[in-house]
Formats: sequence, C-alpha cells, structure tokens
Amino acid sequence: MLACCAGLLAVGEMSARGPRNAQSSSANMRSTWPVTFTDVAERAGLRDPVIYGGIDRKRFIIETNGSGVALIDYDNDGWLDGLTLSGTRLRDGTREEVKYAPGAAPSNRLYRNMRNGTFQDVTDAAGLRRTGWASSVCAGDFDNDGWTDLFLTSYGRNVLYRNRGNGRFEDATARAGLVASGIRWGSGCTFVDYDRDGRLDLFVANYLRFDLATATEPGKGPNCLWKGIAVNCGPKGLPTDTNLLYHNRGGGSFADVSVVSGIAKVTGRYPMTAFATDLDADGWSDIYVASDSTAAILYRNNRDGTFADVAVESGTAYNENGNPQAGMGVAVGDYNRDGLLDVLKTHFADDIPSLYRNLGKGLFEDVAAAAGLAVENRYVEWGAGLPDLDNDGLQDLFYVTGNVYPEIERTLPQYSHRSPRLVFRNTGGAGFVNVTNHSGDASVPHSSRGAAFGDLDNDGDIDVLVMNMNEPPSLLRNEYPGDHGWISFKLEGTASNRSAIGATVIVMAGGVRQARAVLSQSSYYSHDDLRLHFGLGGQSKADRVEITWPSGRIESLTNVQGRRVVTIREGSAR
Repeated sequence: MLACCAGLLAVGEMSARGPRNAQSSSANMRSTWPVTFTDVAERAGLRDPVIYGGIDRKRFIIETNGSGVALIDYDNDGWLDGLTLSGTRLRDGTREEVKYAPGAAPSNRLYRNMRNGTFQDVTDAAGLRRTGWASSVCAGDFDNDGWTDLFLTSYGRNVLYRNRGNGRFEDATARAGLVASGIRWGSGCTFVDYDRDGRLDLFVANYLRFDLATATEPGKGPNCLWKGIAVNCGPKGLPTDTNLLYHNRGGGSFADVSVVSGIAKVTGRYPMTAFATDLDADGWSDIYVASDSTAAILYRNNRDGTFADVAVESGTAYNENGNPQAGMGVAVGDYNRDGLLDVLKTHFADDIPSLYRNLGKGLFEDVAAAAGLAVENRYVEWGAGLPDLDNDGLQDLFYVTGNVYPEIERTLPQYSHRSPRLVFRNTGGAGFVNVTNHSGDASVPHSSRGAAFGDLDNDGDIDVLVMNMNEPPSLLRNEYPGDHGWISFKLEGTASNRSAIGATVIVMAGGVRQARAVLSQSSYYSHDDLRLHFGLGGQSKADRVEITWPSGRIESLTNVQGRRVVTIREGSAR
C-alpha cells in the first residue's frame, strides 16, 4: 500500500479553512443529522467471526487485505440476503495454513433473510462452504435464467457459483472454462456485457504475483518498513500480474479474450476493486479498476470488442496533484445531482479519498478537497458507498476503515488497527460534512474491509453490511426517523442481460435529477443491492424516470409513485 502522499490537509472533524459562517453552517448540519446506525448483527444471527490472518501481527501481505461482502436476493423472495467471505490463518511461526477439525474451518457464510430482523446461516444447504484466502465477490445472472449467480476471487482458485434456483449453488468453474493455471491472486471482478449481446461477460483482476513459500519476512527488504517499523512486505517490490476478460459464449461457457480485447495490455499495476458501467454516456459499458500504489485503470470500451486505458487523459488515474494513490475501494453515484455518474476512490492512511466529478464527455476532475473530504486522513480506507442515507435527494458518503498493520499501534497509537466508519453528509450537492460522531454505531472502531449497501428490512432506507477482520461482521441498520420520500427500481433486462448490469437510471423529482447505475461490484471487493434506491426529499413521486439499458435502448416513465420498489422490465416502460 502507498504509505503517504504530498499536499495533505490537517486531520480533524472539520476544515479550519473558510469563513466563520461556513463553519457555523457545517456545525449545524452535523447537529441536525437525523440518521443513527445500530449494529444489530448479534441479535440478527450474524455471529461467526470472519477469520483473516494473524490478529496481533501480519507477517505476509496475504493476511492484510481481507475480503468483501455481498447483499443479494439469492432466493428471489424480495428480501436481501447476506454473504460474507473468509480467509484462513497461518500456524504460528510457519508458512502453513492452520489445520482445523472437521466442520471448524473458517468459511464463506450465506445468511438467509428471515424477514423478521433475523438471518439463518444456510451456507451448507446452499453449497457455499469453502476455506481459503477469499478476496472479492461479484454477482449477476450470467446464464439469464432469472437467478443471481456469484463469482468469488481468491488467492489460489477463483470459483463461479451457478445459482440453481432451488436454494443451492453449484461450482460451475471448470464447465465454464474459468479455471486459471497455477496459483494466482484474484482481486476485483465484475460481470459486464461489453459487447451488448445480452450475455454477461466477466472481468477478473489479479492483484500481484505472490508465493507464500518464498515470501520475504517483515523488515527484511526495502518495501518491508512503514514509518521505520518492520511490517509485511509489499505491494511495492512484488511482481505485478495481468488482468483477464472472459467472453460469454452462451451455453454456460466463457472464452479468454484478455489479449485480443486489449485488457491484458495494461501492466505494471496492483489492481484491486473493479466496477463496470457506462462512464462516458456513449451507450457502452466501461471498466474502472482502483489500483494499489499505482495509477488507476479506466478501460474505455471501444465498441468493437476492444478496450483502451484512458485513465490518465480522463482525469481518473491520479489525485488532483497528479500523484498515484493506494486505490482500495470505489463507489459510484451522482453526488452533485447533474445526472452524470461520479466516482469515489478510497486510499491508505495519510491520504484522503479521491472524488472524481464527472464533467461529461469522458472527463473527470478530482474535487475531494474542495468537497470537504480532506478533513480526515488518519485511517486506511476500504469499502465505500454514496447512499442517500436520509432520503433527502442528496447522496451521502460512507466508507469503512482499518489499518493493515496491527503491530504498528504499539509504537504509533495514532495509527490504530481498529478505527471508525466515516459518514459524511451531503450539504447540498457541492460538498460534504463529517457526521460520523452523530451516526451511532458507525463510529464504533473495527478493522473493516468490505461493505455492501442495501435496504435489508425493506423499510425504505439504506443499511450496511460490513466485514470486520477476525470479528463477526457488522450489520448497521439505518434508524432514520424522518418522512422523506423514496423510490427504488428493480430492473429486468430482455434484450439486455437479465440482471441489467450496466444500466443507468436518472430520476427527476421536484426540479432536480440524480443518477445511479446497476453494478456487479463496487465498494471494496463487494456487491450492493441490485435495486437502485433514490431519496425523493419532500416529493412523493418521481416526475420522470429515464432508463438507459445495457443494450442501448432508452426508455422513460412519468409520474411514478414513490415509497415502493418498482420493477421495470426492458421494453415495457411507457
């Protein structure tokens, strides 16, 4: 991870810059913040810890990155279920994984929503028990049978889980042609219909090349120190790998088109979280990849089966000072309500997130400092989202944090291993104010990684599922008490892929508009609710809804009543 960057502002709850009345306004925005989060994981039944490497010390980089989570409706009952991934642990003083008793090994866990505030662990019944160094999850209906499938990346072997529709998943990796040779470290992934044929293709990033048997011990190399303290080595100094693209041929199989598509041409990066959507509004899905300690990647879809990296010329490769950053997580939304998709990228300690404002025509500008995000730089930032937490029609900002070096805080207590989740309120489309200390259990410290956003209890506000290293997950229920309006959309493709991944929806209500996209992966290695949620503020309905489908079709609806989930099937909108 990139240790530091130049040009940072001082740490604090709010910026010291700006006129007194602006500071007073920000203080008032915090004191009137109506959202409180309550961690209900224990009472909801999410009690199993997510095991990931050592607790008090991390000898190797494989133990540090953790994993993502997902909110999916795997059984199509209209209620979101939760998926947590898991790593494993090395035996003390060795490079061998711990040998667990039968049934005691750490595993991925699928929690079925029982619709009464509790969840049932259905991991074994669903066929998802697996032990290893899991990284990320992306979701989508790759075979268009109406059931959401899963792709999980790992250090070792990635897995495609096909949803059979009877409560069980089957390992379809080999049959689909997705078994990679040798040991690779799969990182971000996303389903994407890059050629608009109605079938979901698959992008898979590889973080770096790593061999546990020969890995350098902490402090034994030039990239094995942080602030003068011996820590695990990397990523700098470790060999990079290449990204992969698989074309969906139909019939449940994929073909490797990494080279001919130009995806493999981009090298020298440490890619992490990926997402796919149409960022330049040309009707074709692009792929964005946050990269650790190196420039981010923006694969522009050339509309002929090939991609070109345009991150530098688009303004999304570096921060506003032109520096590479330790890109971890990403979020996509429309924070300034101009109908264009903006991108948030999270980074390492001593740095701040990047907020890339979409200028249109494929160009972006990093406005993080101007938007108020430079008030906090103490923590390592991971999973992130741009949810409208109070349904006021302004998309807020939420990201989780946690240091990768638990041994550091004994010498440098200001870099604590466990740290709060950060909540920023959108102050009107121009910027944000830090309301973490007014957001209930969001401020409780953990060393977190993945985070997934969605309405778990179908009450009209956005909740958050969070992965915590070597602890049970957090399930942060949004206790917003207000009466702002809202509306959600569940899209079903016909000419497009059935999951509608890559679709963009623009909602216009009360004279303002806001955009959201259907994503297969975002946050950090995670998957959000496929239903797109919009706050309506004081409005009771959406005046106009415009859907741009992955197929290129554009449809619109008018006067759509709010406070409900609206299902829209491609070709049926009037």
